[in-house]
Amino acid sequence: MTIADTTLPSATSKPVLTVRDLTVSFPSEAGRVDAVRGVSFDLLPGRTLGIVGESGSGKSVTSLAVMGLLDDNARIGGSIQFDGEELLGKSDAQLSKLRGNGIAMIFQDPLTSLTPVFTIGDQIIEALTVHDGRMSRQAATARAIELLRLVGIPNPENRLKAFPHEFSGGMRQRVVIAIAMANRPKLIIADEPTTALDVTIQAQILELIKTAQRETGAAVIMITHDMGVVANIADDVLVMYAGKPIEQSPVDELFADTRMPYSIGLLGAIPRVDKAEKQPLVPIKGNPPLLVNLPDACPFADRCPIAVDACRRKEPELLPVGGKEDHRAACIRAEEIRAGFIDGHPVYPVPEIPTSELVRTPREERPATLEVENLSKTFPLTRGAFFKRRIGDVHAVKNVSFDVREGECMAIVGESGSGKTTTLLQIMDLAAQQDGDIRINGVSVADVKSGRAERDLRRDIQIVFQDPMGALDPRMTVFDIIAEPLRTIGEPKSRIESRVDELMDLVGLNPAHSDRFPTAFSGGQRQRIGIARALATNPKVVVLDEPVSALDVSIQAGVINLLDELKVRLGLSYLFVAHDLSVVRHIADRVAVMYLGSFVEHGDVDEVFDNPQHPYTQALLSAIPVPDPQKERTRERIVLTGDLPSPTEQPKGCPFVSRCPLYKTLGDAERTRCETEVPPLTGREGVHVNACHYR
Repeated sequence: MTIADTTLPSATSKPVLTVRDLTVSFPSEAGRVDAVRGVSFDLLPGRTLGIVGESGSGKSVTSLAVMGLLDDNARIGGSIQFDGEELLGKSDAQLSKLRGNGIAMIFQDPLTSLTPVFTIGDQIIEALTVHDGRMSRQAATARAIELLRLVGIPNPENRLKAFPHEFSGGMRQRVVIAIAMANRPKLIIADEPTTALDVTIQAQILELIKTAQRETGAAVIMITHDMGVVANIADDVLVMYAGKPIEQSPVDELFADTRMPYSIGLLGAIPRVDKAEKQPLVPIKGNPPLLVNLPDACPFADRCPIAVDACRRKEPELLPVGGKEDHRAACIRAEEIRAGFIDGHPVYPVPEIPTSELVRTPREERPATLEVENLSKTFPLTRGAFFKRRIGDVHAVKNVSFDVREGECMAIVGESGSGKTTTLLQIMDLAAQQDGDIRINGVSVADVKSGRAERDLRRDIQIVFQDPMGALDPRMTVFDIIAEPLRTIGEPKSRIESRVDELMDLVGLNPAHSDRFPTAFSGGQRQRIGIARALATNPKVVVLDEPVSALDVSIQAGVINLLDELKVRLGLSYLFVAHDLSVVRHIADRVAVMYLGSFVEHGDVDEVFDNPQHPYTQALLSAIPVPDPQKERTRERIVLTGDLPSPTEQPKGCPFVSRCPLYKTLGDAERTRCETEVPPLTGREGVHVNACHYR
């Protein structure tokens, strides 16, 4: 289906929300934290405003101020008018009449937005009856069923009786959207509503928000860090930094004629799923300032590549640029910037592409560092509190085979529950396979018979986890964290100190900071510490489990560039798991698409991305937002319906048949084949294969 453009309101429409010089501050031990410092905008009915920026930029605090959900210790100034009515100064009881009725909010985590001890139906019905005391229970139930059907919940009459934990993450978010739509509000605020979701579910949620907007005629505030989502859904964009708007514009104007260096940096830091060129990303160096006692200067000056002395004399105002009143930027050099260039040079110089002789060596001539043959994992499904009995099996991974060559990155992608992480854990556990094998640098795990042999093998394979803070012991210094694997393998004490300094320098950290604890570092720096620890034993293979998904895009770019550089410099092999296919397109050499524990498509990354053959791969790729409004709003999108089938089931035929858009177009004979015959991987072996009967 093609995304339709939102119908714009007329020029005579009155704003549904007017925010003027909004300020929010909080007391702290270090002093007053100025979380929001002068936000102003108008939002017309039917329009969508995208608010973007790094963590701590003030996006969510702005939305919570509009909703009146900030803590009592918050000091709020300025003006917030909803439908011509001033909200600041109203009591919580007065604001409660507006919440859910005039203004609705969709939070980032749907599980914490829903009460776990009440059924889905009770929570939707409550949202309806609280704001309309005349509505009967029967009418509210009928409306709840209608809402669930509208947001795509199958069998809504029965699902009303289900509890939140019985729904998947995507279904829970759909329920939250149904509650937001319930009373046809004039304003819907969506705070990172797709961040924790798979790309296919993200596409469904974005379509549902548009549906909610069409059904209610509401204005929408979309808070996100994903510029692709902004390109997809927003009409206007507000870029925030250090609590203040630094660029404000219609969406097409912002992407086509970006004037603020920070906004240019956000766009340059994003990997593009629609571009095959292997160019380094452009990270924004440094970290946002602490919002305590900010000097009267541009808060971005210390990170800006084109800052001049005048930038540190006074904080620039948000002023019109390019002779356009609706495009504003807070930069004294905004008029000099054109299409990312200033004085004929790019605002952000593109880093050099690392290269080596290994990169030019054909794949078939490189040694295999990791070989996986017929990898399978089944978990028993049991029942009973005291006496457990086996009632079935969970088929997490089924007959997966691949190899990774020296200096190569192999990526595994797929939705949550597809078996990606289980595949990694089986490899890291050195799990012997009944009908297959795992070989690391030519050594089979089946031949590992002693603890010493296992330790020797583990030196060749290390892992970097998704959450850098959760993976680092907060009670250990960085030195001890990196030195731990060296001590485990018996490295001499005299060598450890120099090796830790060497590793910190290798990943771009200051060795002088090795005596600090993880809490003293930013998220990106913590992930660099995790990478340094993984490299301590000089491994041949590094397993990367969603290593950048928890990072802001500006920091993510630096970590991705580091991984690219280390792969070339050290000849590392990566086994990379991610749900962000844009990152995979940028970093991977080969990719495997996984569905219900099996590979459904596998091959060279450019072959798979430029010519996807399996319907599931086509849906995944079409769901990735592209940070280009013109492309994003006209491209063909395949929105899958339904969720992953249960891994406890063993389908007789193709496991994708219940969600496959191609299946619906086939004749009876072809459908029977899909339902009864498991499609094998066919195609050009080693180059591009897929498991579909009709592709």
